[in-house]
Parts: sequence; structure tokens; C-alpha cells
Amino acid sequence: MATIHNLGFPRVGKRRELKHAVEAYWAGDLSRTELFVKGQAIRAQNWALQASAGIELLPVGDFAWYDHVLATSLMVGAIPKRHQDDNETVDIDTLFRMGRGRAPTGCACAASDMTKWFNTNYHYIVPELHAGQEFALTYTELFEQVAEAQALGHQVKPVLVGPVTYLYLAKGVGEEFDKLSLLEKLLPVYQQVLTKLASMGVDWVQIDEPILALELNEAYLTALSKSFNVLQGQGVKLLLATYFGSVTQYLPQIAQLAVDGVHLDLVAEPQSLDTISQAIGVDKVLSLGVVNGRNIWRADLSAVYEKINALVTKRAEQIWLAPSCSLLHCPVDLAQEQKLDPELKSWLAFAKQKGSELALLNTALQTGDTQAINQYSAPVKARLTSARVNNKEVQQRVAALTTADGQRHSSFNVRIAAQHVALQLPLLPTTTIGSFPQTQVIRQARRDYKAGYLAFADYEAQMKAEIRYAIEEQEAVDLDVLVHGEAERNDMVEYFGELLEGFAFTQYGWVQSYGTRCVKPPVIYGDISRSKPMTVQWTTYAQSQTNKHIKGMLTGPVTILFWSFSRDDLDKPTIANQIALALRDEVVDLERAGIQIIQIDEPAFREGMPLKASQWQEYLAWAAYAFRVSASGVKDETQIHTHMCYSEFNDIIDSIADMDADVITIETSRSNMDLLNAFEEFAYPNDIGPGVYDIHTPNVPQVQWMKGLIHTAAKKIPVQRLWVNPDCGLKTRAWPETREALKNMVQAAKELRQELR
Repeated sequence: MATIHNLGFPRVGKRRELKHAVEAYWAGDLSRTELFVKGQAIRAQNWALQASAGIELLPVGDFAWYDHVLATSLMVGAIPKRHQDDNETVDIDTLFRMGRGRAPTGCACAASDMTKWFNTNYHYIVPELHAGQEFALTYTELFEQVAEAQALGHQVKPVLVGPVTYLYLAKGVGEEFDKLSLLEKLLPVYQQVLTKLASMGVDWVQIDEPILALELNEAYLTALSKSFNVLQGQGVKLLLATYFGSVTQYLPQIAQLAVDGVHLDLVAEPQSLDTISQAIGVDKVLSLGVVNGRNIWRADLSAVYEKINALVTKRAEQIWLAPSCSLLHCPVDLAQEQKLDPELKSWLAFAKQKGSELALLNTALQTGDTQAINQYSAPVKARLTSARVNNKEVQQRVAALTTADGQRHSSFNVRIAAQHVALQLPLLPTTTIGSFPQTQVIRQARRDYKAGYLAFADYEAQMKAEIRYAIEEQEAVDLDVLVHGEAERNDMVEYFGELLEGFAFTQYGWVQSYGTRCVKPPVIYGDISRSKPMTVQWTTYAQSQTNKHIKGMLTGPVTILFWSFSRDDLDKPTIANQIALALRDEVVDLERAGIQIIQIDEPAFREGMPLKASQWQEYLAWAAYAFRVSASGVKDETQIHTHMCYSEFNDIIDSIADMDADVITIETSRSNMDLLNAFEEFAYPNDIGPGVYDIHTPNVPQVQWMKGLIHTAAKKIPVQRLWVNPDCGLKTRAWPETREALKNMVQAAKELRQELR
């Protein structure tokens, strides 16, 4: 019988208990001791949920107060000097200073960079390493968590970010150097960790090396071999875990690694089981990731059974079963969802249910009796032909799309000349990315309206009051292009999903995005269409309150696709085009209503890319086309903006240019404008708004700091093509800091208009 294990579990808790506890600690409403007690309770609940679902070997170390890469940086002592306190103590406040720039103790200083975890919507804090970096075991929380789980009677499998992946993800600071040159100094810390875990009675340790899903050069493959050669023999068995893609091209190298087992993701990309079995000797455990760890659809266990039965029979006890990757990317427990209709609910499986799926599959593999898994899989098959899934009108409209549907009427040079005349904006125009602080009053009003406690007329009046307030605040600091503030929006994707056909919503389907930021992705279950305008009412009301331009705010087709739990029965380009057509209708309606600037956000544009560079071009072509479809129904005088954040652009800059947005706003403040190198070297043709302050920290940026960033930007991009804006939306901030930050930003822009003319 195969062993059932898990690579990781959602750490936020069934009801986002971790978020609430950490934020209470930041606010001073919870002591550090009380926070630790809350964390211990959440971990105990997570382990119990997995054990009750049938997981036999439980992950430990997947829990993190902010993010697991950041926790690794603390563990190995890679702590920037600015985040250390006077005593060089390494504790949980050190972690929070690195992650968000502030903690209850210590400095208020620039947070470390944050970027996407491979091609997911989870973010990690980028390690900062320098030439000659020293490492030491400085943060030992992992050992405490292992002891906790053991005391509860669980069989544990500690999880570590692999040393080579850690170096790959890190950022070199200061003089240029080869990050892999630090491997020899890093590995002894990992040896210490493994030796300590062995002394605690740990049998297996999971070493995550997801960079194997990429296309690696020989140096990284050599580093992986060296790494495991050094790490073997510490008294524990090593399970190499890969995920997010096929590793077929590296199977010969993986087979030679000094590991006791290999986990492979069989969901992300097709992989030949015969090829895998031939490559990975029977002396090694082979862990099969057969249940999708990144989506919420119920598994077709009968199909999985047919696929793996022969291999399981052949390898017997040397086969393990697992989700494809960590379940970090899934909500916790479907049993909490009491408002989903029975048919839709029968199509879904959350983190706990995925453990149960593995247990059910394992029983069938052991006994040969497939009746239970056939019955379990019946709703999966029924979904394919469900009338609620298929809409012929939508399908026909997508099929009729042409190249011309993805093109503006004129070139950018013609459009921007017309826009300068129509908009009459100053040099270095100032704006924001869209959202303003979501106060408790706003959230309560939305909850009361949805629950039926607040009549629509009263809700509408309150939202209009919030819009007026946002307009007044923006006019007070003298921004040039205003926004309505998005008080009516719970989330930039969920809001639109609620107004489009083909989406469903959960009550407790929260997943972590970064730190304490959780999102509740919509579920795309059917063909997508727009039955009525979604933003026109609120945007035109805002425009009626000011003589300045109001910017319409939409979320783009690629971001809605990738920030939802998307269908697994339809290809992604088709889904993106369905969304794009719905948004195109909205863009045209906004223009007809007199809105001359419209922003279509695409922060997920890069994260949707395949991990292998050889597959990028196909994706980038359809993703850019979908964006253009959404944006190309308007006149030349209407200015289309887009926004991207926390992504590298250097290697896809030509595809970003292919989106043909009139203005792109991007995150650059954490990187000190380094990201603009891509736009300079490529000679990006359109206008750019490089973010001049980091909204993920409560620190208020100073005028001189922002002026310095804009001066840096002006050396790379002609000042006539620059906008001035924050890195991202302001919904997570409070009004006092927002007001002060924007006041300083506008002051910086005004001073620079005189200096840079």
C-alpha cells in the first residue's frame, strides 16, 4: 500500500486565523506570547485536518508567519543589516521588518523586494545576498514545530526550501557575483538542520527544488548534484520534491542525485510514467503528485487509477501518493461552504478533501475495487456536458474573433498626440493605481448589503459618500488624474466575477497572496459573458463630482483568469478571450459615458507564463492579444492604461510593448528603479508610470526620496513620457499615511516639473 503524504498545507487557517492574529500583533493588540499560542493552535488544527483526511506523513515547516522563503532567510542568517536590531537578535520582529519594513520593535526601514513564487499568485520576500555572504543557523523555529507535531502523535516530514532554489530566487546586492559561489557556505547550515532533525527522530526530510521545472543551465544542474552529495548522510532520508512542471528533460540527472526519493508533479504538464519509472530506480521512493494542488476541482480518480495502477503494482511500497505541489494555493475545507448549490459543490475539492481523495485512491489501488472511485468521479464527468457550463452564444463570439479585433485604430504616436490635446495634462502627471483605503465602515456596509440588512438605496448612498470623500482627498493633495477609490469592490477580481456570468463564489475559499494578505478567488465554472455594465455607474458618479479626469478602473482578462480558480476543461486562451470580450463591452460603455482614461490592470501577466522559456512565446502571444481585445474598441483620444506589479520585465519587454497600452504603471520603488533597465534597453515606445513608493509598508515616503527615484527614471526614460504614481493600489493602507504619502508624491512631481523641463 502506498504511503500518502503532503507537500504543504494552507497556513492561514480555516477562517484566516493567522491573518487576524498577526495583524493584531502588529497593532499592539496581541502580545508576542499570545501570538505564538495562536500560531501553535493553527498548526495543531492544520495537522489534525490532514490526519483526519488520511495523510500519513505530515509536512512541518510549511507554516510561516509571513512566507516560507523569508523564514528560510532567517534560518540561514541572510539578514540585511538595515533589518537587524542593535543586539543583532534574530526573532519574529526581524522577520516582519524584512517582510513589511516595520515590526513592533526595531527600525522602520525599507522592506526587502517581493515577487511571485514561480507562476503562482503567491509572493515571497526576495533574499538579499552579497559577495562573500556568511551564513549561520540563526532561527530555529522549525525544530520547535517538529517537536509540537511529534508531541501530538503525528509522523512528520519537515519541509525545506532547497539550497539551490534558495540561491536561484535570491537577489545579489552590491558588486556583481555568481550566486552559486555561495553554495559551499550555505550547505553547512543545511547539514546542521538535517543533523538536528535526525536527533529528534525524524526519518524523512523534504527538500523542495522547484527550479527543476525551469530550463536550467549546466551550472545549476551541477549545483544540485553537489548539494545532495553534501547533504546525504546526515541521519535522515531525503525526498527531492519538484513541482509546477515536467522534469522529463532532467530525469537522467535526477536519477543520479544522492536522494532516497523523488516527488514529481504529474498534473502541471504531461509526463510519461514509463519514462519516469525507467529513469528512477526501484531503490528510490517515487512520489506521484496526482491530485491538483493548485486548483479546487474534484479529481477524476477513476482516470488517475487507470493511469498509475500498473506502476503502483510494479513498485509496491516504493510508491507514495501526494498532491502535485503544496496545498498552500488551495482553500482549507470545502465542508465550510454552506451556500454553494449541491451540483457545483460536487465538482470541488479543497485542501482537506484532496487528502481524502488520495486515501480513496489508495484503497482502490490496494484492493482493485474501483466502485468507490468511479462513484466519486461521476460528477467530474457530468460537469463536462452540463448546460450551466456551456453557452453557445459566447462560444460563437470567441470563434469569430479576428486579428483586427486586437488592434487599436491608430499607432501609439498618433494616439498620444490626440490624447495630449484631449486630456491637457501637465508634465509628470500624477495619479494612483486605483484603490483607496478600505475602512471598516466600507467593509461593514458591503457585508450588510450582501446579507440583506442594508437596502440598496442606503448602500448606494453610502458608497457615493465614500466616492465623494475619495475625490475630496485627491483634490486636496492636487492629483492630476483621479480615481473613484473602489469602495464598492471587495477584491479586484472577485468584484468583476460577481457581475459576470460563468463565475461562482465561496464563503471561506481564502488563499494567501503575501504576508497577511489573503484573497478569495472566484471559481470559473462556465462560459463567461457580461449581462450589464459593471463599473459605469460608480465611475460616472465620480466624474460628476470633479472637473479633473476620472480614470475608469478594470481588471484585465489575463489577471481575472489567473487570479480565479479557472476551468480545467477548457484551454486558457479561450477563457481569456471570453473575459476580454466582456471587458471590451465595459470599456466601450465607459467611453460612451464620457470617461477618457481607462486602466485595465494586468498584474498577473507574467505569472501566467509557462516556467520553461521555450514555451513563453505561445503564451505571450495569446495573453497580449486578449488584453488588446479588451482595450481596442475605443477611439484614439481615449487613453488606455495598464498596471503590473512585482514582476521581472527584462525578458518579456517586447511582449509588454505588444500589449500596446498607452501608459503602463509598474512597481519599481523596492528595486530603486532597477526594473526600468528593461524599458530603457528595449526603447519601450509608450508612456510609463514607475511607482515611486512602496504601498506594502506603512512607512510614509519623503519628498526627496521620491524625487531621487524620478530623477533616476528620467535618466532612463524621456521625462515627457513619465507619470508619477505609487507602486500599487492603496486599499490595504490607512487614510493618514495615504494622505501624507500622496501629498509628498505630488510635491515631488511639482518640484521636478521645474527642475526637469
